[in-house]
Amino acid sequence: MDHQRTIRKKVTLDGIGLHSGKPVQLTLSPAPADSGIVFRICAPGMSEPLSEPIPAGPESVIDSHYATTLGRGGVRVQTVEHLMAATAALGIDNLDVRLDGTEVPAMDGSAKPFVALLLSAGRVRLNARHRAIEIPYPIRVGGESRWLQIVPADRLRISYTLDNDHPAIGTQALSWTATERSFIEDFAPARTYGFLKDLGAIRKRGLAQGVSLDNTIGVGDGGILNGLRYRDEFVRHKVLDLVGDLALLGRPVLGHVIARNAGHALNFELVVAIQRALGLERRPAAVPVLHPVAADERLATAPAPAAI
Repeated sequence: MDHQRTIRKKVTLDGIGLHSGKPVQLTLSPAPADSGIVFRICAPGMSEPLSEPIPAGPESVIDSHYATTLGRGGVRVQTVEHLMAATAALGIDNLDVRLDGTEVPAMDGSAKPFVALLLSAGRVRLNARHRAIEIPYPIRVGGESRWLQIVPADRLRISYTLDNDHPAIGTQALSWTATERSFIEDFAPARTYGFLKDLGAIRKRGLAQGVSLDNTIGVGDGGILNGLRYRDEFVRHKVLDLVGDLALLGRPVLGHVIARNAGHALNFELVVAIQRALGLERRPAAVPVLHPVAADERLATAPAPAAI
């Protein structure tokens, strides 16, 4: 078993919400062991939260269409998946997340800015240990063309196939064994994407108000509108999203996930199916009392990250 970790110091980041289109400031602070990742919504310029904390766990998920949205007590926070993927990849278990809005900022549409922010904060090893989730037998969700399955393995591995009839995407497939360095180099920079033909209808639903070519790969009838970071960036972003949604379990997952054309809704179905299969209790998260990291907790030594 490994030790839990948090960040060493408070850090902030400003951006706009992908769906809300509104400016938002994100503040990350150290949190004590066994508190998990907790979101707190504050008014602009105020440090006190407007309502009760929202734990980053399956019991808080209220919507998983287009993005993963958490909520509690009538307050919600949208688009948590890219930040959650960064925390999972860097092994950060406990974090206080404050927002002066209701959506994690989109930044460039990837997890890269969150990885950079977390690394700039440093990482501290806590005294408490964490236990990985071991998959005892195959668990499957979905149908014939869109599905997810996880089978036993001694570490997290993801094999993903994405099929799309748009010629700019087509069929993309990869298999990845999770490591911190490979996530930073090969997956964190992969951006979210959207189809120009769908944008109007999505915006009529009150979503995608902040979408631009600065934070989304635009796919038009004639092809990609703003270039790619990887030839297969689309499937890489699907893997990124899956890592972020699995992080809602609050513990590292040891298993081989085999995926085909999944999305946030199916990712969440798999999270719930894992919970049920292992009998993990859906308990309300405790509200941690935040305090400085204890003096006897040592700074974690982690592999040197790739340049971001």
